[in-house]
Amino acid sequence: MKTSIFMWVLRLTAAIILLQTLYFKFTGAEESVYIFSTLGIEPYGRIGSGIAELIAAILILIPRTTLLGSLMGAGVMLGAIFSHLFVLGIEVKKDGGELFILAIITFLCCIALIYWNKSKIVNYLKLKL
Repeated sequence: MKTSIFMWVLRLTAAIILLQTLYFKFTGAEESVYIFSTLGIEPYGRIGSGIAELIAAILILIPRTTLLGSLMGAGVMLGAIFSHLFVLGIEVKKDGGELFILAIITFLCCIALIYWNKSKIVNYLKLKL
């Protein structure tokens, strides 16, 4: 029971963070445009990552597809973390590192979900064979 509640806390945390950033990406908020312009992938990177995050969040919330969503979410967040570390810096436009911290929290939630759902990997592979 405690594991189930903890899994839902992880799912909701990751999904809420992924979903709340979509507004800024899809409306072309100044900070989002700045980030993706600095990375040299504006507007396609901004919209593309927003779509990827939306799909990941939906998959994370569906228990049967949590593993796939978590893998996708971890990949997107790894890209965000590396972008902060190597191009953008931890703090972007005086946000106090908030975006970086949210990326790390989401990444850790996704990694934990992958760990607890790792037994499903075999089931996914069986479906493909």
